[in-house]
Formats: sequence, structure tokens, C-alpha cells
Amino acid sequence: MPIDPHMVATDHDHTELLLTLNYITPLSEPFLQRINRQLLTEPFKARQLLLQIGEIARRVYYVKSGLLRGYFFDENGKEHTSWFVQKGDILLSASSFFDQSPSAEYIEVLQDSILQSLTWYELQTYYADFREANLIGRMIIEKYHVLSEARNRFLRITDQTQRYRRLLADYPQIEQLTTAKNIASYLGINRETLSRIKSRLLRTGMSTIKRSLVF
Repeated sequence: MPIDPHMVATDHDHTELLLTLNYITPLSEPFLQRINRQLLTEPFKARQLLLQIGEIARRVYYVKSGLLRGYFFDENGKEHTSWFVQKGDILLSASSFFDQSPSAEYIEVLQDSILQSLTWYELQTYYADFREANLIGRMIIEKYHVLSEARNRFLRITDQTQRYRRLLADYPQIEQLTTAKNIASYLGINRETLSRIKSRLLRTGMSTIKRSLVF
């Protein structure tokens, strides 16, 4: 049965997330009540670390607002941004959360954010108690596999300008929301190269990117 937004809103307004979940599969009333009771809504400030290397990811998050990234350092101490997440995305450090093992990445808040979360244990009880939770969990895992494949394809794009254009297609406002350093580390280039790419695109009138761009 479709969710009536007026019936599921709470003091922290879980409506947005519940409508997203209900789009995957109809949610039973007991499931709705459990989520409304357990879902934690928290504000996070820019530059705050949500997770550090070696910590175990205990929560899965829904990004109600804001922007975050995952990053790590290679054996030479070079920083690499693995991904960005924004409003409407599900956020977790996948390997650490699903395996309950130490994280191999940091998660940093880039813009002041509001996140809604559940613990790993709460999620396991949902799987045990609600049939629809298993479908939602499977869809989340499948999405992360798709995103992982997309990231691998992105990294195989050898043309640096094409990678930059792909980034702008996926995140049109990214340059207003984070630093050139973070963007360059996501693209696998240095800031000087990024600056040259942007200058060249501006000169050739190609700085406006459409979301219809595909791999």
C-alpha cells in the first residue's frame, strides 16, 4: 500500500527516506513503526570525519542533505577520493559495514549535512522480522555492485578531460560544493592538470555539461 506522507512524518521527518524505501517495495505498518522508532537523525558539520581507517562501520546512512566523500591514502601517502554522495543517497563503507570489519577508508563530511541512520544490528533484526527488509537490503547491495562497476569503468577512461566531463555530468554542482584538491584526487590527477583541463574547456566553449552523457 502506498505511504501517505502525513501518516509517517515524525519530529525528525523520516518521510523522505520512507517514501524512497516504499518505492522499492510496499512497507508494512509494523515495519514503518519500527523504523520511525529507531531511525536516528543527526546533523554533521563540514570537515567532520564520520569514519576513520581501522574503525568498524556500525551504521548505514541516508543523506537527507549535504555532501560527503570517501577517501584513502596509498602506500606512497597520496590521497585518493573514491566517491562522493549527496542528498538522497544511501551511504555506508560497504566492506566494513557488511563484514563488520575494520574500514580501509575515511568518510568525510564536505558540506554541513543531515544524516539518518540505522545500526548494523537493527538492520539484521529487520531481515529476521520483515520480509520486505530482505528485498530492500538486496537492492542496496545490488546498487553498490553497480556503483562499483561504474567507478571501475570511470577509472578506465584514459582521457583526463573525458573523466572530468563525466564527473560534472554526475555531479553538476560539485565545483561549488568542494575543493579542487578533492576533485583532482577523485579524477586521479593533480590540481595543476585539473586547472589546465578547465581552462581548455572554457576556451573551447565546452564547460556546460549535459547529464545525457553516457559511458
